[in-house]
Amino acid sequence: MAYQQKLAEKLIVLNDRGQGVLIRMNHIKKTCTDPKRRPSFLTDKSMESALKYINRKFPNIDIRGSSQQLSSIQKQKSAVLEGLSSYYESFLDVMDFRDHVYELLNTIDACQCYFNITVNFDFTKNYLDLIITYASVILMLSRIDDKKALVGMYNCAHELSNGSSDPAYPRLGQMILEYDHPLKKLTEEFGPHTKSVTEALLSLHSVYPRRNLPAEQWRNAQLLSLLSVPAAMLSPAVCDTMACEYLSMEVMERWIILGFLLCYNSLSTNAASQELWKMGLRSGLYVTLIRDEVINIHKLSEEHLDGLKGYSKRLADIKECKEHTIANCGAMHRERRHYLRQALKELTKVLEDEPALLGPKALFVFMALSFSRDEVLWLVRHAENIPKTKTPEDFADSHMAELLFYMEKLQALLGRYGFVIQRYHLQYLSQFDALILNDTIQSIYVCPEEESVLMTSFVSTLSALTLKQLEGSEEFDFKPLRLDWLRLQAYASIGKSTLALKDYPDLAKIMNMTQFHTKMLDDMDGLLSETADLSSLCFYPRVFEKLFSQSSEEVSMQRYLMAFPMVCAHFSQNTHHMCPEEAELMEKQSLRLCVTFLEEIAIQTCTVVLEISTEQCNLHEQLLPKHSAETISAARNKKMKKPPPKKGDVPKDKPGTESHRKDRAVVTNMDKMHLTLTELCTSYSMCSDFTVFKHIIVPSEFLLSQLEIRLNKSFVRMANYNQNSQEITRPSELLTGIQAYMTSLHTLTRYINVDITRLVKNVLLQQTQPLDSHGAQTITTLYTNWYLESLLRQASSAFIAHCPTMHCFVNHNVENEQNFKAEEYSDICELRALAELTGPYGLKFLGENLMWHITSQVSELKKLVFENMDVLVQMKANFDKPETMQNLQKRLAGCENVLKRMTIIGVILSFRTMAQEALEEVMHRNCPFLMGPIECLRDFVYNDTDMKVALSIYELASAAGLSCDIDPALVSAIANMRTDNSSNDEEYKITCLLLVYIAVSLPTLSMDPNSFYSREHGGHQNNIHCLATAVNHLSAAMFTVQNKNIEQHLKEFLLMASSTLLQLGQNMDKAEVKNRDSVCLLLDMIVEESPFLSQDMLEDCFPYVLLRNAYREVHKTFIHTVG
Repeated sequence: MAYQQKLAEKLIVLNDRGQGVLIRMNHIKKTCTDPKRRPSFLTDKSMESALKYINRKFPNIDIRGSSQQLSSIQKQKSAVLEGLSSYYESFLDVMDFRDHVYELLNTIDACQCYFNITVNFDFTKNYLDLIITYASVILMLSRIDDKKALVGMYNCAHELSNGSSDPAYPRLGQMILEYDHPLKKLTEEFGPHTKSVTEALLSLHSVYPRRNLPAEQWRNAQLLSLLSVPAAMLSPAVCDTMACEYLSMEVMERWIILGFLLCYNSLSTNAASQELWKMGLRSGLYVTLIRDEVINIHKLSEEHLDGLKGYSKRLADIKECKEHTIANCGAMHRERRHYLRQALKELTKVLEDEPALLGPKALFVFMALSFSRDEVLWLVRHAENIPKTKTPEDFADSHMAELLFYMEKLQALLGRYGFVIQRYHLQYLSQFDALILNDTIQSIYVCPEEESVLMTSFVSTLSALTLKQLEGSEEFDFKPLRLDWLRLQAYASIGKSTLALKDYPDLAKIMNMTQFHTKMLDDMDGLLSETADLSSLCFYPRVFEKLFSQSSEEVSMQRYLMAFPMVCAHFSQNTHHMCPEEAELMEKQSLRLCVTFLEEIAIQTCTVVLEISTEQCNLHEQLLPKHSAETISAARNKKMKKPPPKKGDVPKDKPGTESHRKDRAVVTNMDKMHLTLTELCTSYSMCSDFTVFKHIIVPSEFLLSQLEIRLNKSFVRMANYNQNSQEITRPSELLTGIQAYMTSLHTLTRYINVDITRLVKNVLLQQTQPLDSHGAQTITTLYTNWYLESLLRQASSAFIAHCPTMHCFVNHNVENEQNFKAEEYSDICELRALAELTGPYGLKFLGENLMWHITSQVSELKKLVFENMDVLVQMKANFDKPETMQNLQKRLAGCENVLKRMTIIGVILSFRTMAQEALEEVMHRNCPFLMGPIECLRDFVYNDTDMKVALSIYELASAAGLSCDIDPALVSAIANMRTDNSSNDEEYKITCLLLVYIAVSLPTLSMDPNSFYSREHGGHQNNIHCLATAVNHLSAAMFTVQNKNIEQHLKEFLLMASSTLLQLGQNMDKAEVKNRDSVCLLLDMIVEESPFLSQDMLEDCFPYVLLRNAYREVHKTFIHTVG
């Protein structure tokens, strides 16, 4: 009969089914209470009347007599059926599960089964699990407020669609009504099963009390210590109740609390039951139903027993236990966690040093994991619902990271040395367990055939194990053996069984030990899930994040912080195939928590790294040449024996004094930062990557990502750009600071294996773009804005002069002195630094902005040409007729305006030329092998080369900083100015007349006192020497766009300009010809800078003797100063 009942198989199937149903009920509750996920039919206003009617009449809903109230369901019946079918079927699963549990419990009672957790462990555990799972399902069902609405609405839609209600609806509706008061109905159902349940629970008397001990007794017994008895270090860890040693305390407490509530009669008749029950009530305030759903055990027990006759003493017990729990439980569990941190640390260190001990001492590892898991979940459960107590700090733990860390380390050790564990236990099974099991079987006098076959198969299976199987990487599978052992427990636990297991405790002891050993070979992951599963933390995000925050504030805990995101990797173990919807939500929650923790760790690490880098940058800044003046002055005064400074003047410390140590015990701020960095970086060494729901997580990438964000901000902040005052750091100083940062950042590789070079290159490359990867401004944008708005704007207004001699811009000595020295931002060193910082991309962006300003000036020049077109056409035709030209000159307007705008263009182009030269030097220094081919390619461009090909080559050369005959950026900018309305001939005419306009306007420059040529600067005070650059670049670009001959038109310009300047020589008015010689030099400058003109061409139209005299005159007036 026992074989036909299949009790073992039914227990396994129903427990799995019950867990799935319980998770579905929890999911439905969460869905219905979440406004975002709540079924739309429950929130639809048109359904309100139908819902009220269904809730009032449930389960007897009259469809025909209430068509008005149910009209909204009638309209959407198909949608209601489709939308609520999964909910309805889930409730049907509850009813189906209840029926099967009823049947199995009645069968077990009829068989008069024997239960003892220390003997038939698996049979008793599965039995108690089934009872508690069933009770949990019913309690969970009662917590779903919308169950009547969901079931009733679905049935109404079903009847409206099919003409009849669902066949299962009457029973389902009745069940829902019966469980409005779940415990009352459950106790009625479990009345017949009180004897079996009580017997199973009382067997915990030999396990639960010795597991539920305070930390002081653990410490006295040196629990989990491998070093307490050195002589026994190599002895295998075995006991009579192997599986009971790592059985979850929370599971036992749930069995005791709910079990005795279901069978409360035993509390009034059995003193042992009372003792065990009180012990469970003193263990805490809450036990878990499922996920984050908990039961307030004292409140539930009090409500259930209140009103029952003869239970007033039990109510007093509940009150006493609650007071005891609030007063003592928090401190007791705090001490336990403290002890476990030290015990796990010692265990981890010993096993890391001697991993072979994992073989004989594997039980210690699983016990340690189980105890730690229980304490972590107890804290999380109670931290979410902190009671009113004088010591709320007992329900917080700033050292939780350390406990989680060592739990992860132990699990990692088990995975790393799995082969060692398998090898040890394979030999143990074949050479010890098989032999002693065979001897035990031989000592059994009476053994039925079925039991004999099972036990014989155990021995033969274990005896057949060899090391060759392990060395050949053969997969082991002992699930059939463990299932057969459960079957044997069921057969031998029936009241009238010939082979009563309670009479052969040695057999049970050996088989329970053997079962543990088989799991070491084929089910290590299952055992880890049973003992170290912390996936419930996924459902307590607020508490989990709070624990992380508390740990991160402790410097000593920062090395363990990586345990928090790694715990998220285990959350996927808690999903169930009966509720796939929950898995998606868990995945999002797990990834959110994991990413939050990793980002926070990365931010903390990044903050410390950048603080150290900033300090190093400040120290490096003290070594800049500009700070040497005081030192030089002090040394000079000392040499000249000048009196020392007054007492009020405190001498500054020299760079390097911060490294002098008089006492090593004195801890500097830098020491503290390096210690913090060491602690944080140690956490990254815990693992290189891990997986969360099939997502591979690489912690170091989060650090690099944060460093990238913060470095971009730091570099921009170091530029110190103030838009209001137009202040900015010199490029060379910024470059020095960034180099100091980079040097400091590279020290991070001593702590963590990260690619800092890649990071720095990525950040610096982003800084060469207008915006970084997050849309923020970069140093390229800041310097572009500053050079345009400050330097070039003032240079265009002649407050700053372009100085060709020194290759920079210099300030004029004027009353409104600028707040910066132009040469400190535009000399060769600064522009090289700018080229280093912004690179070819950044200078290209700068060039594009410069071109925009040039095109705006060209637009205005075209307007001036258009306004004076008639006069200019006549001047072009009569430029060799002085009298006619003199008359036309009087009619010509806007000459100063034209020259001023051309000068602005020249200043801009001169600055661009200087920046390009700096870029060329930087490129030659950094990548000479790239520059060689580009130069060679540029040099092979001839006059007959196709212009499109030539421009492509010039664009490449210009990007590398090389000078080109035609500026491709200017060509592109001018080409983009053309509108659809303008014709090529018209543009060509305007360009030719613009050159005429410039040529005939040159004499007006001689009247400007600032047109004086400065030998010191190699240019004119009002920057008119930049006209040469403007004429050459602009004419070349404009004629290239119009596909005309550049050389021919420049010759014409040279001829016309020479003619007008020669006519100026005939003017006898000294005021008008004061700076004639300085202006004449412009012709030589134009020819010198032009790749299309030569001195021979100039000699043809302007005598060289005049140029020579002009140079002599301007140099004669130069004032020589003797130092």
